[in-house]
Amino acid sequence: CGAPVAKHGNRSVSSQSGSADVLEALGVKIDLPPEKVEKCLFETGFGFLFAPLFHPAMKYAIGPRREIGLRTIFNILGPLTNPAGAKRQILGVFADKLTEPLARVLGNLGAHDAMVVHGEDGLDEITLTDRTRVSRYANNTVENFYVSPEDFGIKRGKLEDLVGADKDANARITISILNGEKGPKRDVVLMNSSAALVVAGKAKDFRNGAEIAAEAIDSGKAMKKLEEIKKVSNSV
Repeated sequence: CGAPVAKHGNRSVSSQSGSADVLEALGVKIDLPPEKVEKCLFETGFGFLFAPLFHPAMKYAIGPRREIGLRTIFNILGPLTNPAGAKRQILGVFADKLTEPLARVLGNLGAHDAMVVHGEDGLDEITLTDRTRVSRYANNTVENFYVSPEDFGIKRGKLEDLVGADKDANARITISILNGEKGPKRDVVLMNSSAALVVAGKAKDFRNGAEIAAEAIDSGKAMKKLEEIKKVSNSV
């Protein structure tokens, strides 16, 4: 869709699979050093910054986090410490009370435009089942508002339709979506992609963003991009 993405992530700690797990299951090489991530980002528009390589000290928290098995401050610190220094970000949090303060933190860290979101059904992303609280930092101020699926031109769904599984199952779901399979999982992808496009300045509003994301999938461009990312990440 024309918006470069520097994704900072890790393996699963408090859920069945993290972003690193799913990307790896899809065939993307995730443990690239900084200079190769930069090359991948330049060539494909996507770079994955594997947290343990960029923040070695964080490895000491992995064991205790797994033992606790709950979301902790580290679920917040990870996204806030993106080494790419992205000026436009969308960040999901596990409690609605965190959206505004973290939007202000992103502003203090140098963001130009950022959204921090929390679904009223408990999801740490824009949800399909209910309203989503959004705190948007832009022009040195924070605006708080709510969005609903209808704002994206999408029908509401059920929470059980969005439940993921392990990394291999989630990778298969991803491939199905990129192959054009319709349904709630595709819809939630469209909604979150739309918000990212709005923040990136590539969409004029949420409905337009969802339309752009849908076109990228239905035209085959999104699947082609995944294949490109796999190829480049494994060859740089």
